[in-house]
Amino acid sequence: MEQGGGGQQVLRGGMVVCTDRVHRFGTDAFALAGFARCGPGDTVCDLGSGCGIIPLLLLGGPTPPAEVYGLELQPAAVELMRCAVETNGLAGRFVPVQGDLRCPPEGFPRARADLVVCNPPYFRPGEGFDSPVEGRRLARHEYGFTLEDLCASAAKMLRYGGRLALCHRPWRLCDLMCAMRAAGLEPKRLRMVQQRAASAPWLVLCEGRLGGAPGLEVLPPLVIEHPRGGFSDEMLALYGKQHRLTPPERRGR
Repeated sequence: MEQGGGGQQVLRGGMVVCTDRVHRFGTDAFALAGFARCGPGDTVCDLGSGCGIIPLLLLGGPTPPAEVYGLELQPAAVELMRCAVETNGLAGRFVPVQGDLRCPPEGFPRARADLVVCNPPYFRPGEGFDSPVEGRRLARHEYGFTLEDLCASAAKMLRYGGRLALCHRPWRLCDLMCAMRAAGLEPKRLRMVQQRAASAPWLVLCEGRLGGAPGLEVLPPLVIEHPRGGFSDEMLALYGKQHRLTPPERRGR
């Protein structure tokens, strides 16, 4: 579910996100931010950060981390993150960085992050709709990096016992878990996201731990809609809303 056009929007915790017509966000980001676990004092890295929606949700959440690095390849998206840093007064806590996650620039956390998060491209090249807009192509398809690249890079950024949390499509779950294990990240938590209670999942949330022992906890699903209409109570909490809103129909990313 893609949201926002251009301009600024207020998130939970009063954080303001800056977007444009290419670099936007959707329900995936809220689901992932709610699933990822961080606490005071933590160092977090967001890979392929886009407009910085996930760092802002974490920093505006109930247990905000000490610092979040947002690594993004596209200069226009990095400028949106810098706008958010200035607007929210987050200098020193939210650090936008332009670069490729396969070879992060000097000074980017290495072997010390407590948590790495990523809302990656869902499709391999040749699958799904291939947008003519470069920014959207990179957000949808693995032209910039693969799942294997992502997991290998995350493992280098994490301290021993640190966690990678990401979202993906259920039909890529086997690929995801294989890529995690190949990088030394043992899958530890799994949660499906469903539009309605009786719907098939459209998103999967997964957390892997660097050096973790085998053993996977499967959590109850996150259901987007309330049986009586509008968002479920859990989704309202993730959005920071008090009143039941009508959720948009999910669209492919």
